Amino acid sequence: MTDSGPAAPKPAPASSPAAWWRPVVRGLAWIAGLSAAAVLAGAMVVTMALALAYPNLPEISGLTDYRPKLPMRVFTADGELIGEFGEERRNFTPIAQVPRVMQEAVLAAEDARFFQHSGVDYKGMVRAALAQFAEARSQGASTITMQVARNFYLSTEKTFTRKIYEVLLAFKIEAMLTKEQILEVYMNQIFLGQRAYGFAAASEIYFGKPLKDITVAEAAMLAGLPKAPSAYNPIANPRRATVRQLHIIDRMLENGFITAEQHAAARAQPLRYRTASNLPVHAEYVAELARQLVFSQYGDEAYSRGLNVHLTLESTEQMAAYRALRRGIMDFERRQVYRGPEAYVDLPGNPADLDARIAEALVEHPDHDELRAAVVIEAGPKRVVAVLQSGESITVTGEGLRPVASGLATPGNPKTQIRRGAVVRAMQVPKGGWTLTQQPEVEGAFVALDPSTGAVRALVGGFDYAKSKFNHVTQALRQPGSSFKPFIYSAALERGFTPATVVNDAPLFFDASTTGSQPWEPKNYDGTFDGPMSLRRGLAKSKNMVSIRVTEAITPAFAQQWVTRFGFDEDRHPPFLTLALGAGTVTPMQMATAYAVFANGGLKVNPVLIHRITDARGRVLNEHALRPADESARVIDERNAFVMTSLMQEVTRSGTAARAQAQLKRTDIYGKTGTTNDSMDAWFGGYQKTVAAVVWMGYDTPRKLGDRETGGGLSLPVWIDFMTTALKGVPVSEPSAPEGVTQVGGEWYYSEYAHGEGVTSLGLQEAAGGGTTEEEKRGILDLFKR
Repeated sequence: MTDSGPAAPKPAPASSPAAWWRPVVRGLAWIAGLSAAAVLAGAMVVTMALALAYPNLPEISGLTDYRPKLPMRVFTADGELIGEFGEERRNFTPIAQVPRVMQEAVLAAEDARFFQHSGVDYKGMVRAALAQFAEARSQGASTITMQVARNFYLSTEKTFTRKIYEVLLAFKIEAMLTKEQILEVYMNQIFLGQRAYGFAAASEIYFGKPLKDITVAEAAMLAGLPKAPSAYNPIANPRRATVRQLHIIDRMLENGFITAEQHAAARAQPLRYRTASNLPVHAEYVAELARQLVFSQYGDEAYSRGLNVHLTLESTEQMAAYRALRRGIMDFERRQVYRGPEAYVDLPGNPADLDARIAEALVEHPDHDELRAAVVIEAGPKRVVAVLQSGESITVTGEGLRPVASGLATPGNPKTQIRRGAVVRAMQVPKGGWTLTQQPEVEGAFVALDPSTGAVRALVGGFDYAKSKFNHVTQALRQPGSSFKPFIYSAALERGFTPATVVNDAPLFFDASTTGSQPWEPKNYDGTFDGPMSLRRGLAKSKNMVSIRVTEAITPAFAQQWVTRFGFDEDRHPPFLTLALGAGTVTPMQMATAYAVFANGGLKVNPVLIHRITDARGRVLNEHALRPADESARVIDERNAFVMTSLMQEVTRSGTAARAQAQLKRTDIYGKTGTTNDSMDAWFGGYQKTVAAVVWMGYDTPRKLGDRETGGGLSLPVWIDFMTTALKGVPVSEPSAPEGVTQVGGEWYYSEYAHGEGVTSLGLQEAAGGGTTEEEKRGILDLFKR
């Protein structure tokens, strides 16, 4: 028998497991080997990429010395924010001052493992990768540190190279900054929509409250913004934003940041958002004026250095001035003829489409504070139904229709008729009803100063800043009319006149040889003449003939020179007799500054609006000490100011402004009304020892306010309204008689003129071509020379 060698193994039956698992094992081994090689190759590629990229990373000194672009913020003296200027609205807040609930909401939304990882969250990256493959959608894997790296140094393009740089920068940042520093940078730098950068600014902008007062629900809403500020803007996209907010509240519970009770309360809390009209103080003209002043000093840096500008005015008085002026203007507007609706809108027949069409139409007719725009959906002589921008429907009846009665008349003018689709204005009345009205065409201005320091206490440059940004307080040059007479009388006191000087209130006529141009026959406002009267009575009753005779006697040239002491521009007050009637041009701010000279006893103070400027960290950069003026500021004698104060007290007691003392129930009120020729400008300027204020009303393009409209009827009520607030709790204080004045028979005189030595009368002997005889002129000139 021959040896044939080892027998060959028998093939396994087809049903044996070895028939299939061995090739699988070999395949898996091959795949594993290939994967390991790929991983090794990938690791080598990544390592090489990292090695090549790391030296090219940017310096991160911008983080270690973080100086964000901070806007200029303007505050009242009592800390109310009234304006913010800059491309980025930001309020830098140290991490220690960021509420814990806000920090935890951000961590829950963006990076719950922030304090566990070293800049890159590998678990998060794996989770995001799996989610992307499983759900075919992108899921964020960037940590807070990576977001800081991207926001500061990288573009937003989604490329592998950028991601490598993002990872490397995250490592570098983590190596150089603490976790708290990184979180501080993130919470102040991140863009959150509405031009807001950082959560402190976002809290103010979205909720109108400081970050320290934020609730869990509000913090969760803000924490949802970094992912996509426009998509999750709660004002523009409330439904989408709420979905994300609720998700973040759930995540805060999952991560142990809040309790179950806090979770339930946060999900149930309704959120109230701040709208553009919710500024606590209406001081838009003030804020813009402050911006101009700061920009003139700091240039473009004013908008990025985080300057905090603290003003001199208090919010309470500013709002009192704002409301007073608006009330005065709207009271005038109610006496005007209805000019018709602002526009007409074609409304759809389908009620389901009505709300959207009204909202769309009113975008072009924004509300102006309490003056609301509305679209009429039903109109009749006794009832009008209209819809506001908010969607609220209002019904107006009875007295509320009186201001627009001509627009409801039948048949009426089709151009002014109120019908379905008309865009009208509505105001809520104190008892809760509504009245229809119209936007005023007339404008106004109000300014109040502290006479001792020049500090601006209130300033309103017009009816509504959104309607017109022209600041009438500082920019409007208008004729002051009779409100200018006190400065002429002040000059007369230096030429020998006394409050008891008798001046003839009789007709005057000046021929061309006297005026140098054309004949002039001036009139009193009421067209009547009362004959001889004291200078005191002439000012109280605002008699033009008295003022003209006095100006002619002291000479227009002397009057022109004298008024410059009060801050008036010489070239805007030509030396003609019309100077007596306020025919020059002034701004309300100039008038307030001038009246302040009388209020403080003869010292001229310059208006001061900005009290202090600090940087973002509170360091004082500039400060104006609000000290009372000293003798170096004296422009008129103290006794001149005292006698003029006495004269203007008569104006507010028995003259054209008698309602001032009557309504304010105090005697230390002084001032003068003013109405220009043809009633184109209405003024009141006046003061109490602690405050000087001026009101002006008129049309931007001068035209008659109305035959019966005067400074006493239009501007004085605004002044009284403001003074009710400004003088609340202020004790009555009348000035003491200074040296150099004497009281005789109840009247005040300069001591040297107390016994008939001054000008005793004027104009009692009529001159053929004018008001003052040559003999009277020579007597006044001789008196002045003595």
